[in-house]
Amino acid sequence: MNEKIKEIKKLESAPKVIKNLYSKEEIEEFLKLYKDLPTTVHNKKQNVIKKRWLQGYNEKLEKIFCERLKKEIGDFKMDNLQDENGKDIFGLIQESHAPIGLHVDAGFELKNQIYKQSLIPLSPVGSTVIFKNRFYEGSTSFTLDPEELKKKNLSYGQNKRSSEHLKLFGDKPFDKEIYEKYLKHENIDNLKGLEVELIYKWEVGSMLIFDRTHLHCSSSVIEGNKIGIATFTKK
Repeated sequence: MNEKIKEIKKLESAPKVIKNLYSKEEIEEFLKLYKDLPTTVHNKKQNVIKKRWLQGYNEKLEKIFCERLKKEIGDFKMDNLQDENGKDIFGLIQESHAPIGLHVDAGFELKNQIYKQSLIPLSPVGSTVIFKNRFYEGSTSFTLDPEELKKKNLSYGQNKRSSEHLKLFGDKPFDKEIYEKYLKHENIDNLKGLEVELIYKWEVGSMLIFDRTHLHCSSSVIEGNKIGIATFTKK
C-alpha cells in the first residue's frame, strides 16, 4: 500500500450528521446564492443543474461555512475545482430531478491527500446512501452500462467510468429490501458486494460529513427536484 493511502486511512472515520447546524435564515441565504450563481453545467440527459460556489458572491456565508466545517473536522484545505482565474471554489450546488448513481469523489489529483466531504441539503426531500466500501483511485462513477464504460475522453472534472468495484468487494448479492426502498434507479447487479453504512435522510439545516473514499449515491427518493451543496476537502 502506498504511503499516501496509509495517510488517508489514518484520518478515516464513520460518517456523521450534524443536526440544526444552519438556521432557516442561513438556508434562505444559501438558496439565494444558488439563484445568483451562474450555471456551470446543465446536463439535460441526467436532468441536473450544477453551479460552482464561486468566491465573492456571499462572503459572510463563506466564512460561516468554513468556520463550522473546521469545528467538525479540524484543519482542512479546499479540494474543489478552481475557477478560470485559478481561485478555489467552495463546492458545487446541484439541483437534480433524478437520482445520481454510484460513485466516489476521491479527487482528480492522485498526489493529494483527500480528506472529508460534506453535503448540505437545501431542500427537504431526498436521501443519500453511504456504503461501507471504499475506493482509493480517484473520482469514479461505477457502472455496468457498456456505453458509459466506453467513455474515455473526459473533460476536466469528470469522473472516470469503471466496473472495477465488482472485482474488489466480492459478489454477495445486495440487500433486496434496501434496494426496493432506496435504490431502484440502480442496476442491482452493480451493487454486488456492497454494504450500507448509513442512509442519510435529508433535513434542511443539517450537514452530512463523510470520508471521500466512501462509495455513495443518491437514493431513489425524490419529489420533483432536490438541491444540495457538496464540498470536498484535502489535508
